[in-house]
Amino acid sequence: MKIFIDSADLEEIKQAYAWGVCDGVTTNPSLMKKAVDKLVAKGEKLDIKEYITRLLDTARGTPVSLEVTEYSASAMIEQGKRLYDMFNNVAENVNIKVPVNPAFKNDDITHFDGLQAVCALSEQGIPVNCTLIFTPEQALLAAKAGAAYVSPFAGRIDDMLRKNAGMKFEKTDYFPAEGIKRDEVLLDDDGVVSGIDLVEQCVDILGLYEFGVEVIAASLRNPRQAREAALAGSHIATLPFGVIRDMLKHAKTFEGMELFTRDIVPEYVAMLK
Repeated sequence: MKIFIDSADLEEIKQAYAWGVCDGVTTNPSLMKKAVDKLVAKGEKLDIKEYITRLLDTARGTPVSLEVTEYSASAMIEQGKRLYDMFNNVAENVNIKVPVNPAFKNDDITHFDGLQAVCALSEQGIPVNCTLIFTPEQALLAAKAGAAYVSPFAGRIDDMLRKNAGMKFEKTDYFPAEGIKRDEVLLDDDGVVSGIDLVEQCVDILGLYEFGVEVIAASLRNPRQAREAALAGSHIATLPFGVIRDMLKHAKTFEGMELFTRDIVPEYVAMLK
């Protein structure tokens, strides 16, 4: 399973690549603005365009998802092309992030505008990360429209299931892949019992019909979810910096290092100098 870092903080991104475990970046405009504002406050002179250029160069050789902000098919297509033309020449690693369904609950924009944008951009050779996926059937339609990646939001499904059941929780709390029962009834969202279950169903359906699309397990909140995404067959997990960092932590590892350092033989160390 590949690991993308979900961040716009260049220092975090550089560190993840320096660790040798990072295969790409997902980000969004609000995260980038916060990162730019942080650097400007420290005295650097740059705007968001220069920041994106730095980000793409840092991630050279691996994909970076840049997000459209429009809602209609025509506007998303135009904006996606503009982003690609403006930035892909930096390191040839731009992917365009498009929502699977950009419609709001009470508006008149067609629910299929997102898929139309995916189709049009893909036909022009622009790789698309189709995002905000909450059902396996959304992933199926995105794949049929030509998406290079589909991003089911695991953590947000877990949040919704707990909220609908009236449970108190922190977002980083673990939610079992097999789901949770309340009053002997398994919580579910139309047959999806957890975020990881959503990821697994997307992987199964797209694999069954041999679509050339990669599943990005998104909105993962803790290392155990990252493990379960890998077990579910997700091609990619996009993880916050803190989750990547915490994947290496274990009490017995720390204990083992203490024992290891106590057992170091001075003559062996001297030989290696």
